[in-house]
Amino acid sequence: MTLRLSVLDQSVACAGRGEDDAIRDTVALAEHAEALGYDRFWVSEHHGLPTIVGSAPEVLMAAVAARTTRIRIGSAGVMLPHYSALKVAEAFRVLDALAPGRIDLGVGRAPGSDRRTAQALNPHVSGMAEDFPEQILDLQAWAAGAAHQGIVAHPRPPAGAGAERAPQVWVLGSSDYGAQLAAHLGLPYAFAYFFMDGQGVEQALHLYRTLYRPSARHPRPQATICVWALAAPTEDEARFHALSRERWRVDRMRGALGPLRPPAEVAERGFAADEMAIVAPLRRRSLVGSAAQVAQQMRALAAELQLDELVVNTWAHDPAVRRRSYALLAAEFGLDGAAAGPAPRPEKTPIPA
Repeated sequence: MTLRLSVLDQSVACAGRGEDDAIRDTVALAEHAEALGYDRFWVSEHHGLPTIVGSAPEVLMAAVAARTTRIRIGSAGVMLPHYSALKVAEAFRVLDALAPGRIDLGVGRAPGSDRRTAQALNPHVSGMAEDFPEQILDLQAWAAGAAHQGIVAHPRPPAGAGAERAPQVWVLGSSDYGAQLAAHLGLPYAFAYFFMDGQGVEQALHLYRTLYRPSARHPRPQATICVWALAAPTEDEARFHALSRERWRVDRMRGALGPLRPPAEVAERGFAADEMAIVAPLRRRSLVGSAAQVAQQMRALAAELQLDELVVNTWAHDPAVRRRSYALLAAEFGLDGAAAGPAPRPEKTPIPA
């Protein structure tokens, strides 16, 4: 089975650099991913967070569209209960005009923020999550350029354009709800494996495939998962750079959110005994190591879950470490474009003693 690889980028803020650097780095990474041969490049939506600063995926997607020519571009995802389905459809019709046939419209019902921020985004958000299925149906019709409820989302696609030209709607989730909804609507489904550390993935995919109702555009179920992975020339180096995310995970569980810390700083500080109770299981489940090690784990996971595509999310304090990780995996999986040149080198690559 040929395994296709895609990218999810979350525009992660890093200590010592401005949050705006994270946005520009996302666009640069998209160009890099396209050159390496990745299938899709998805961006996320979060609000009010000092770590994940990509708050407007449709704007970021437009910038990526202007700098790429082949790779599919998507949201992972638009938190639909915050918005009018018509307004989202209009934004994605504009994106389709900029990058015809390359747009994925991933939607979720989670707030992507705390309750106060969600209320500020949409004062009427209370209870709107219950309307999520109806919102998706409206969104599908308008995003495809159809006259729906007497309304059209402009700009419309050219006359005679096939259904494949319209933005492809995906349901995103980390629970059984999203899996069952995607199955009922006959839509592709993406499970946030990295968010749940894999918990519940087997059940969600089983429900999705068992309950799937074929649709005109998607006669068969189409599922993927998003994993967190980091590859480096050696396992020790990869684990060193993974310290930044481990520190963030520990701090997040204690309610302390902030930019990603440099791995050397994390290594010097170390982890307390009670913190290691969080870090140790995280390391056992992590896809971190040399390119060969990470690729072997990814192939095994894809085979176990019967998937032909994985979406890879990578955090690193040094953007060059992240770009190199994607390049190493592209070479390991033989992606088109992976042989175009050597993997980028980080400015400094300290290795733990």
